Amino acid sequence: MKIVIVDDHPLVRRGLAAVISMQPNVQFAGEATNGQEALLVIEETQPDLVLIDLKLADESGLDVIKAARTRGIASKFILLTSSASREDFLKAEEVLVDGYVLKEALPEELLFAIQLVHKGRKYYDPGLMEDKMRMSGSSPTDELTPKEKEVLIELGQGACNREIAARLFISEFTVKKHVSQILAKLQVADRTQAALYANAVGLTKYEMSYD
Repeated sequence: MKIVIVDDHPLVRRGLAAVISMQPNVQFAGEATNGQEALLVIEETQPDLVLIDLKLADESGLDVIKAARTRGIASKFILLTSSASREDFLKAEEVLVDGYVLKEALPEELLFAIQLVHKGRKYYDPGLMEDKMRMSGSSPTDELTPKEKEVLIELGQGACNREIAARLFISEFTVKKHVSQILAKLQVADRTQAALYANAVGLTKYEMSYD
């Protein structure tokens, strides 16, 4: 996996490069400090993934992402930011970013996000996801049945359908039905986001391997 880092702070770029180099399957492909440099480096290296700051001096990382996609660049983008504002998060969603990670996150969380996005899924900071889901003023978990809550807790622990079925003494088919209902009620795209939500609201502690 080739990764390009876009940030206007040298220490941040070096720190990120050190973190991603911890993974044997990750290659640091290049870096940039602004939008123009970023587009040149991305077009030249064709990275699998770009870690990009939301605010680049007088520019926005979102504008860089828009420009890259206009040029047909197929790289995935993870926004790195110190902003936990709902407005910035919603703007990021509008341009369909693949990941949104706060700079206060632990290195393990960033690596988790990178692996998840590389596999074709999305990663949003759990706290921001919780805030988004509470925008209506009520908790989405209020809509879940007791059994669906049990399944959600198991999802949060990283259990597969077979494991959930065995632990809750129900069939795998029933588990699939519950998972489908949970995704619909929580308004999330997949079971990983459901698991992250379970962790964010304190239902369980979510863990994921980096296989």
